[in-house]
Amino acid sequence: MPRRTKIVATLGPATDDPKVLDKLIHAGVDVVRLNLSHDAHESQRQRADRIRNRAQACGRQIGVLADLQGPKIRIGRFKTGVIKLVENEIFILDADCPLDGGGEARVGLTYPELVNDVTRGDTLLLDDGAIVLWVSDVSSNEVTCKVVVGGKLSNNKGINKQGGGLSAPALTDKDRADIKFAAEIDVDYIAVSFVRNASDVIEARHLLEEAGGEGGVIAKIERAEALDCIDEIIQASDAIMVARGDLGVEIGDAELPAVQKELIKTAWGMNCVVITATQMMQSMIESPIPTRAEVFDVANAVMDGTDAVMLSAETSVGKYPHKVVEAMDRVCIEAEKTQTARRSHHRIDTVFGRVDEAIAMATMYTANHLGVKGIAALTESGSTVKWMSRISSDIPIYALTRHVRTRRKVTLYRGVYPVSFDVASTDIDQVNEEVIDELLRRGEVRESDLVIITKGDRSGVEGQTNIMKVMRVGEHVLADKNRIEGGT
Repeated sequence: MPRRTKIVATLGPATDDPKVLDKLIHAGVDVVRLNLSHDAHESQRQRADRIRNRAQACGRQIGVLADLQGPKIRIGRFKTGVIKLVENEIFILDADCPLDGGGEARVGLTYPELVNDVTRGDTLLLDDGAIVLWVSDVSSNEVTCKVVVGGKLSNNKGINKQGGGLSAPALTDKDRADIKFAAEIDVDYIAVSFVRNASDVIEARHLLEEAGGEGGVIAKIERAEALDCIDEIIQASDAIMVARGDLGVEIGDAELPAVQKELIKTAWGMNCVVITATQMMQSMIESPIPTRAEVFDVANAVMDGTDAVMLSAETSVGKYPHKVVEAMDRVCIEAEKTQTARRSHHRIDTVFGRVDEAIAMATMYTANHLGVKGIAALTESGSTVKWMSRISSDIPIYALTRHVRTRRKVTLYRGVYPVSFDVASTDIDQVNEEVIDELLRRGEVRESDLVIITKGDRSGVEGQTNIMKVMRVGEHVLADKNRIEGGT
């Protein structure tokens, strides 16, 4: 049984060697991430070109995700490079201090507006929560703090406000330029950092479409306030990413596991794809094997139903990029074996607004109750297979499409596998035979296996899936639930 959960791996200096990239592909990566916080556009363009060329040579389809940097809410730099903060001492975040002029008592800010976002009594968290400051006073240009948890503090560390509430917009001028670049290299997804509300996602989508891009938009959930309007954010997004670094700092690490589970559940209930990210196998930056805690972390996300698990520094700068993917692949496959329930109640009481959506739901209900070995969906946009992938099942869904963009898009969908397929005939029975022949050629089905085929009677038109056929490989059609009229 193929792995259903998808693996997203970040490209970087550690993967620039074509030999390393080939190992990454053979290890099973499904989507690669370009972190636009680092490196020039030209370097990232070369990485996108390289992965697509190597994937094609290996007979694989791999999606490309461009991750926007978002607002940089950070302290400046210290003259000595690092200082030590002592508990109960005063430390000042100074909007007027030069960015490279920090010392033992104060440091500059990349985000001067911080003075407008905090008041006495707020708690600020620096360096992913390693340093805790209590705000004792705020003036026109200074935030005076008492050190609650001290320690070493070095240059350019991030600032979070406990409970959220920083007003920095999700999209910066750099992000707008990066969106244009993402459209130029035809990425399959852009990820918007520090999303506050649905408007941030809508704006990013507008900018991408204006630049000629056709990729999906992923909302990174890493601000506390995003949780208050999560339904609206999900509705505006093609996918969400549970970005556990900043989110954990803002809401507290103890609350994070329950929030992650609820986000995955909510996303699935609203037909949205979900990625779980941040420090999933962090130790493998230096080690060739994961810790047991990391194994449990990945496995729990898989068993909760995440579509994809993501690697960041583990592959971009780590010592063992392909071994990390291999380890994650093993864990995902074993975790998926625990999911034996195949009678989902997902949307069982829903009235569907589209015929193709109803066909997708009927297909999964039939497949889960009939012992089907595979589902072959002829698709233009990928919508039908996305709906199918929301139903709990271990039955592989093959997205057969002539469009390379659609094949790349579905690489993120749990349990969906892209297949290059162009309908060569207008005869329905002939098309069915061609589909079965393709699955046989790939070794995905055998003689006498049951297969469901979904398609539209108007070939090549998006949103026209209105036929579901149940077939036994090598025999005649068993059932024909076809031509449900009124397709949208």
